[in-house]
Amino acid sequence: MRLDKFLKISRIIKRRTVAKEVADQGRVQINGQVAKSSSTVKVEDEIKITFGNRMMVIKVKQLQESTKKEDAAKMYELIGEEIIEK
Repeated sequence: MRLDKFLKISRIIKRRTVAKEVADQGRVQINGQVAKSSSTVKVEDEIKITFGNRMMVIKVKQLQESTKKEDAAKMYELIGEEIIEK
């Protein structure tokens, strides 16, 4: 599954266009490698996302083509979240 689609379906980022912009700006890493919006996401991948002054690390648990709001959180596990001091 494409990275931008995963971020939208899992509701980590609300819109796919925003997910695409974030990824293409180099603010997303998959398993330590900078990822583009078209990068492929697989189960057990570790994704690190930087939002302004916050960094979020998640592990992909499952991939679904569509999901309900209450099931979206089952697609990933939050490993860590931290505030980045500037």
